[in-house]
Amino acid sequence: MPLNQLITKIRNCTECKAHLPLGCRPVVRAASSAKIVIIGQAPGTKVHASGIPWDDASGDRLRMWLNLDKSEFYDESNIAIIPMGFCYPGRGKSGDLPPRKECAPLWHDKLFSQLPNLQLKILVGSYAQKYYLADQPGYKKSDTLTKTVQNWQNFAPEFFPLVHPSPRNQLWLRKNPWFEEELLTPLRERVERVLSSV
Repeated sequence: MPLNQLITKIRNCTECKAHLPLGCRPVVRAASSAKIVIIGQAPGTKVHASGIPWDDASGDRLRMWLNLDKSEFYDESNIAIIPMGFCYPGRGKSGDLPPRKECAPLWHDKLFSQLPNLQLKILVGSYAQKYYLADQPGYKKSDTLTKTVQNWQNFAPEFFPLVHPSPRNQLWLRKNPWFEEELLTPLRERVERVLSSV
């Protein structure tokens, strides 16, 4: 199935309809020419309303981390945005619920088979990291998110694990100054190198 048809099919998906408090609105962006994919968690309420991924304060911080402006970030010919869960999953006791477990097994392999030019997978948060680093040397399922992100060099240059850029993680960022001091420069250099490659 061509990629444009696959994305249309995903955007029309109702697999989890019964579990979604705001209904289905799958959010995904990709083109076969994409060199980078950002794999996050799931849309929040603001992204659910706009249909634009990372259209919130978390997205502002992520773009700053990557040293990309909005036009570069949303250029799907270069950057695909494929969350672990495509729809807003609802609210839990301490924030949004986890991404629905149906999405990634149902759609990710089909999507990635249509993205032959990917050179970098940016894994934002523990759900993406547990799913995509499971078979990587140097990764243990028992590792905390902090340990996984600290060990980013084990997974580079193909993968870059990041903490979620949510304002809720302000305390984590204060407690872990190494993240901005040691990881962001290599990440930005890698992003720039991949985007400038032919």
